[in-house]
Amino acid sequence: MVPTHQSQVISLNLFEKIIVRKVQAIVEHAEQQCKKNGVRLTEKRKHILAALLHSGKALSAYELVGYCKEQLGETIPAMSVYRILGFLQSQQLVHKLDLVNKYIACAHITCHHKHAVSQFLICKQCQRVKEINLRDSVIHSLLQEVYDTDFELDSPQLEINGLCGSCGKMK
Repeated sequence: MVPTHQSQVISLNLFEKIIVRKVQAIVEHAEQQCKKNGVRLTEKRKHILAALLHSGKALSAYELVGYCKEQLGETIPAMSVYRILGFLQSQQLVHKLDLVNKYIACAHITCHHKHAVSQFLICKQCQRVKEINLRDSVIHSLLQEVYDTDFELDSPQLEINGLCGSCGKMK
């Protein structure tokens, strides 16, 4: 949508500033979390985390390379991005979506509760991802079914494809 009035331009600028401040606050919280864990959230790691937070959707390592070049004017090699993503995963700041081979910022970075096994609803139209947590009883039931079928599970993470509310309305 192209703004047609000066107040719309001001509203978009204000909205963008609010998003930037929110992303900065989350990155600062993540930095403190890393310090508590005895590791550093370097500038490049901050850039990648901020890119995922700002995008609001899952991005591949190569999309992150492009984002950093376009938005930050910084060239980060793909192999470095993969290493950074691995680090961010180890600190529970991002999740990897295996089905689409993309990464998303954890929705619970600033939460102070124990993180549950995350499940992801992925919109096949706009690629937005919603992180949810199923009740423990549902996860335990799933794990029991897997065990009963003599199957070894790598991860209880579920990635469910469908249409988000916005895309479903346009259908």
